[in-house]
Amino acid sequence: MTRYCRISLLAVLFLASACRDTETESTPSTIIHHKTTLKVASEYQENMPVLGTTIRYIADRLEIASGGMLTMKVYEPRELVPSLESLDAVSAGKVDASYSASGYWAGKMPAAPLFSSVPFGPETAEYLAWMFEGNGMKLYQQMYDDAGYNVKAFVCCVLSPETSGWFARPIESGDDLRGLKMRFYGLGGRVMEKLGVAVTLIAGGEIFQALERGVIDATEFSLPTIDQQLGLYNIAKYNYFPGWHQQATLLEMLINGDAWESLAPDQKMLIELVCRDGIVRSITESEGTQFKAMRENADRHGVHIKTWPPQMIDLFRSTWDQVVKDECAANAFFKTVYDDMTQFRENYDLWEKTAFLPRN
Repeated sequence: MTRYCRISLLAVLFLASACRDTETESTPSTIIHHKTTLKVASEYQENMPVLGTTIRYIADRLEIASGGMLTMKVYEPRELVPSLESLDAVSAGKVDASYSASGYWAGKMPAAPLFSSVPFGPETAEYLAWMFEGNGMKLYQQMYDDAGYNVKAFVCCVLSPETSGWFARPIESGDDLRGLKMRFYGLGGRVMEKLGVAVTLIAGGEIFQALERGVIDATEFSLPTIDQQLGLYNIAKYNYFPGWHQQATLLEMLINGDAWESLAPDQKMLIELVCRDGIVRSITESEGTQFKAMRENADRHGVHIKTWPPQMIDLFRSTWDQVVKDECAANAFFKTVYDDMTQFRENYDLWEKTAFLPRN
């Protein structure tokens, strides 16, 4: 069976689930559509593996599925709106849609990172199960609604575990982290702050230059294939695993609420279906391509592939526990979401510990 046959088989399962979960109105047998193009502001360059290729895949599939009557015009970062400002632009109707990660909106909505990646959080299957079979999607949309954003939220891409840092020298203890200037994303960044790291959030296309100029000393960004394309190996030779901060990362597409309501029911369904298809495609691309990049980084570029020792994992975990307590105490909705996710994970444990082979 070819790779694409496997993708199609997985896609069928997701698409069937989408049809089951999505509530639609009864529609006439004939609907007259006007050709509609949604302008999508992407936070990721289109040539980036998984990050960029997924939104291009979604746009291509939507055009084919709709017979060209519903299309997406995907714009590169900063073409339509400045970096990390797409949420406000979509809500205000300045652009029709955006492709990004909810973790970027932590300053606006403290719970936002929980719908993107969670330190020591669920892996891909468990995360998606909470989102689509638990209360995840309901709480996700509620977050935007309660904050006054006029958007419809979709999950459309999932990244496999990320690397947890590129450093210029080995990190052997918490003392080695203190005083570093580091680019870090989401709630993992809060952990690093508590460990004495000066954390900044920089868009992907600006990381290499920041490292080169000494604006930052170290960075994490994404999967090995993506980090490799950014050329991070040229400056930082120590690449650490596992990605304790992002065992799975969900990316989102936001559509302006008015633009969404203007679509016919079958057009809405097509968007939901191609987003589910994008999830399947991103998982297979993530899982099937990382080992090659890791080998090339080590063999060609002299990168040291490092594994965090147990004492560092314990340090990250205990610090994360402190961050969670702080966040839950500071924001009631964060606590609501985190408690719901935690309860789902506790229930999921029965299945996970019983059905899966144990890891070493």
